[in-house]
Amino acid sequence: TLSAYDAGLFTWKDWAQTLGTELATDAPGAPCKPYYEHWLTAFEKLLAAKGLTSLADLGRLQDAWDKAARATPHGKPITLKS
Repeated sequence: TLSAYDAGLFTWKDWAQTLGTELATDAPGAPCKPYYEHWLTAFEKLLAAKGLTSLADLGRLQDAWDKAARATPHGKPITLKS
């Protein structure tokens, strides 16, 4: 997030608003999602809102990463095929 901000991809106000909105999605009285999950979702939504990627592309990348991680022996580097 900081690297993307430092690169000028969004303002700190954009980040704070997006993260705040995401944190507010927990329903009152319901178990809260871990902070990291909110942070990651907010970051993904902000990148998509800025037109830097799409949520669909991020989903495909997540699926590819999961598949590569499961196929990689423990202790070996995980690589994604293009």
